[in-house]
Order: sequence, then structure tokens, then C-alpha cells
Amino acid sequence: MNIADAFRMVVPDSPELEFVGYDGSRAGSPDAPYRITLTSERALQAIAGAPGQLGIARAYVNGDVDISGDIYGAFDVLYRSAQMPSWSDRLALAKQFGPHALKRLPPPPEEVRLSGRRHGKNRDAAAISHHYDVSNRFYEWLLGPTMAYTCAVFPKPDSTLEEAQDEKFDLVCRKLGLQSGMRLLDVGCGWGGMARHAAANYGVKVIAVTLSAQQATWGQQMIREEGLTDLVDLRCGDYRDVPETGFDVVSSIGLTEHIGRANYPGYFSFLRDKLVEGGRLLNHCITRTDTKQPTMYRRGFINRYIFPDGELVNVGHLIEAMEHQKLEVQHEENLRVHYAMTLQKWSENLDDHWEDAVAEVGLRKARVWRLYLAVSRFGFAHNVIQLHQVLSTRTSPDGYANIPLRPDWGS
Repeated sequence: MNIADAFRMVVPDSPELEFVGYDGSRAGSPDAPYRITLTSERALQAIAGAPGQLGIARAYVNGDVDISGDIYGAFDVLYRSAQMPSWSDRLALAKQFGPHALKRLPPPPEEVRLSGRRHGKNRDAAAISHHYDVSNRFYEWLLGPTMAYTCAVFPKPDSTLEEAQDEKFDLVCRKLGLQSGMRLLDVGCGWGGMARHAAANYGVKVIAVTLSAQQATWGQQMIREEGLTDLVDLRCGDYRDVPETGFDVVSSIGLTEHIGRANYPGYFSFLRDKLVEGGRLLNHCITRTDTKQPTMYRRGFINRYIFPDGELVNVGHLIEAMEHQKLEVQHEENLRVHYAMTLQKWSENLDDHWEDAVAEVGLRKARVWRLYLAVSRFGFAHNVIQLHQVLSTRTSPDGYANIPLRPDWGS
């Protein structure tokens, strides 16, 4: 049995996909728009030694698997074409390739291993630094002028990424009901896009916090250049160390994924206590659709390479956790399709700046990012993961919530 024969047992020949083994064997169509190439025996060792996404990721990062054409398109073909081999085929595959699983390869150096208590302040800082302190120049190429690294909101199908990110920030501002003179706490503020938008367009005073030193440096510089120093105080530190209280509104955009399910009670209690009565909290985060699987994949590609200690829950659990901390949920919406569109734009940006990105962060790191963007886009496009904005209020004991009878923030 050659490598291509084994591939056919799982993925039948398709005009959309070609497979090339390191032994020279081929499957599929040579005219296909996508090609998967195993360049060495180490690819089999990686895949057999860590079945599933982790093994494939290791092989791709090491250069032992190559994917020609759009990676997302290749994944889509595999998803539509793959089949479960028969028992006899599975036995033949195990007999032929089982020995490769015994030749365990060391994990690539890009895989992160954190020490210390999970979600302790030092470990959280290390986890954030691993992902966000890559290179501000790299992120400028990837994210575009807004430097917004969260789901955009596309007003129209042909909106630019910059237009969609501005709309996302403004939608959050409208949901929070911002008015001049209000005080906003923006936790997990990234490069300060939300804080700057709120201050410049609504005249609010903002305390914004990020654990990433590079994000803080970039954001502070932009605040100075835009003349917003009287309105925005962007700090590098842990949100738990913010002493101020009495905020009219709180925004949490893309932070909850890093908190950990067990810490939701403390997290939402902390944010509630920062609000005045009738104050609003907008929580924007990724959720998972499968309620039966574990919330954290410690052996998965995303957790090992991208977001160490990241944890996703279903939206029902998220809302329940907020309600348990006396935050009354007023509105919820799913922006899943918008995130798939956002990730497509980021992938296109990375491809457009591929040579520069490789020079900046190295080929292996750039391959990690290319794979991560494609995998994430696939997850959102196929409803494996979602993006939910949940608006809640610190409702007073007498029922005062300071919320309109009907949503007044538009689309």
C-alpha cells in the first residue's frame, strides 16, 4: 500500500483536491485547485503520533506537509469529501502505518508550555504575551489600520475590513448608550481601538487595560497622536488591578475567552461591582456550539499554539454565569457569519504581506498564523464556534435598568 492508497481510504478521489505522497504516489486530480503534499516520512510520524488537528499542525509547521492553494478551501473540500474507512481498511491502515506512531517526534518549539497556577496573574500575563507580543508591525499587516483583533460587523457584504471594524466599535458604543461625560472601563482593550473610538466619537472618559506590553505601547502612542490623552488612560496591567469604581459602562471585547470557565463568577462579579446602578456591560466573546465536549482542548492546535489556557463555553452557560452575578441580560446576538468574513479578510492581508511577515516573524511562525486563520474561519463558517455579544445591566433592587423599551442601536 502506498501513501496515496491510504489517503483514498479516507478521502476518495476528487476533482477539487490532489494528494502527493513523499513516495511519489498521487491521488485526486492534477488540475485540482488545492494540493496536499507530504514532503517526508516525518509527516506520518507527526500525524500518527498525535492524531487529529495537533498532528497535522505539527507536520505543517515543520514543513513536512504543504498545502497549495487556499488552506480554507482545502479544508472545506476535505470536510465535504472525507469518509470513515471500513473496519478492514482501518485494520490495513493500522498495520501499515501503526509503527510510525511509535516514532514520537518532539513537539515544535512554537508549542507553548506554561507554568504556574492556571489563570493566576503571572501565568495569564505569559499566555497573553505569547500571542499578542509577536510584533506590532506584523499585526499592522494582518489587521489593517484599525488594529482591531476581534470580530468585525459588516454593514454590507462588500464593506471593507476597516469599515466593518469601525461599525463593530460603534455598535458597541450604541448598545452601551454612550453619551458625553460618561465613564467607560474597557477590559482587554487590545491596541485601544474601542477606547479611542468611544472617546473621539462620544466624548466619554475611558480607562482601558491590556496585559500586552506591545499593545499598550502602540495604543498609548496613538492616543497621543490623536489628541485623546485627556479622555483615554490606557494601562498595561491586569484588569483585576483596576481600583476605580463607579463606571457608567463596561466593555469586554474578546477577553472572556482567556478567563476560564471556573473564574466566570469572580470575573462577572468584578465587572458588575465596577458599574453604577443601571450601568451597562457589553460582553463580546467566542462561544462553542457543542455543549457535550470539554470546554478546553489542552491537546488541540489552538490551545498549544495560539491561545494557551483559552476556554470556550456555549452561550447558554455564558448568560447563566452573568445572571448568577446579578447582571440582567437585556439583549444578545450571534455574529458568527461576520467572524468568518473577518477571518477571510485577515487571511487575505497575511497573504498580501506574506514575504514581509516571514521576514518579520520567521517562516514557521507565519505558517502557524496561516493555519490558525484558516482553521478558525472554518469553525465559524461551519457553525462549530460562534461569536456572541451579550448586553446586560446592573439592575437596581427596585428594577431600574436604564434600558430603552426597544433596542435603539440599530443594526
